[in-house]
Amino acid sequence: MLPVCCQMKKIRNLERESMVRAEPQNESNENKRKVLVVDDHPIVREGLADLINKEKGIVVCGWAEDIPNTIKAIKKLKPDIVTVDISLQGVSGLELIKDIRTHFPSLPILALSVHQESLYAERAIRAGAKGYITKQEATKKVITAIRQVLDGRLYLSEKMKEKVLHSLLGDKRSRAGASPIDRLTDRELEVFSLLGQGRGTRQIAEQLCLSAKTIETYRSRIKEKLSLNSASELLLYAFQWANRQV
Repeated sequence: MLPVCCQMKKIRNLERESMVRAEPQNESNENKRKVLVVDDHPIVREGLADLINKEKGIVVCGWAEDIPNTIKAIKKLKPDIVTVDISLQGVSGLELIKDIRTHFPSLPILALSVHQESLYAERAIRAGAKGYITKQEATKKVITAIRQVLDGRLYLSEKMKEKVLHSLLGDKRSRAGASPIDRLTDRELEVFSLLGQGRGTRQIAEQLCLSAKTIETYRSRIKEKLSLNSASELLLYAFQWANRQV
């Protein structure tokens, strides 16, 4: 859940109509399965909506771009599936997935991301998503992923399915071949990613609605887990890692 300071800040934005939008429905859409799109990039939302609305049996019922408005939209629009962007502005998509699972445990979630599958797919599944697909995938695969998750099945690449299965079963060989980044918690990874984007401690604290002291604690834990000896080593490692993700 978001800290109180962030919740209050977001709640004040509820009055902004553009934050939650219900797509106009007609009689031909009544029997279609409804998709709620959660993404803070208008171009991506519109492109995804155009793609989905051309398909048979599914339709975009609306969109949202943060935690409070997503919860509000789900209650109001009652979608059959939610697609969630992992990289939302000011909040981790992973935290949103966890929040949706808490409030609506039976609602299927498909995570979409610009990040490589190897970095976030397992984290998204652990958070409660039923599938993960990168935005670079062909449009046909996006529709396949939505339909598969709607049918109650898990959507991942075959390679990633095997990795996630081994990890969930506690396979020591899988852990031995893991990246040092995999040792970080979801929140630590979020802080590490922001460091790699050139954000300072205060900027990160403000964006995540946490205290600077808490961010410093996360930085110390990250250094320890990555076997780094100084703040400069941490920043260099974070910059290099962030550049590889582009």
